[in-house]
Amino acid sequence: MRLQQVWLDNDAGTLQIRGDINFDDFAAFAEPLVESLDCRVLERLWGADRHQWLLDFEGCQLWLNYEFYGDVAWLASDRAEDIEVLAFLEHLLQRQLEQPQPEQQQ
Repeated sequence: MRLQQVWLDNDAGTLQIRGDINFDDFAAFAEPLVESLDCRVLERLWGADRHQWLLDFEGCQLWLNYEFYGDVAWLASDRAEDIEVLAFLEHLLQRQLEQPQPEQQQ
């Protein structure tokens, strides 16, 4: 999982995530992301141009979404009061952005 940018959109109530995401192999991005956030996958849905996973983070249910055409993933909750959870997860992901990435072997 390689992250490029993470930001909290308070107006939309979402945590936006840009990274190296391949639509056809979404799990290669999503599974390490879910693990790094200490979440549990409850459900995996997908369609022609979208992936949507239902996650559990310490009792809070979040949706991990990815749309092919927007090339951005985002975490969202159905409850407005969970914005604090998204802010906490943003902090965790920002720390990962600041860490040096291991060199990829060619």
